[in-house]
Amino acid sequence: MGSTNAERVLLFLAAREQGYAREIAQTFGVAPSQVQRVLDRMERDGMLVSNEVGRTRVYEFNPRFPFRDQVAALFRDVLARYPESLQEKLTRNRRRPRRKGKPL
Repeated sequence: MGSTNAERVLLFLAAREQGYAREIAQTFGVAPSQVQRVLDRMERDGMLVSNEVGRTRVYEFNPRFPFRDQVAALFRDVLARYPESLQEKLTRNRRRPRRKGKPL
């Protein structure tokens, strides 16, 4: 992998277990297209899987990836070494409630 954006994607997914390109990009202040390129490559390589939730493609670690647990544990350990402000930003998983009357 070797890229900063790949590290960011794996760090985000280790912290929150799932996420989508725009959410990851906004967290780290990078372009969504850069993150999407990394997500597509990791999905193609079998490390991640995705599914659609509404019109959003959500990514997570592939449960069949042989080193899933080791990679997730490694990046959780890496997260513990980051500054507390970034740890808080990554582990806070607040979602806005759906607007009343909005169709599913």
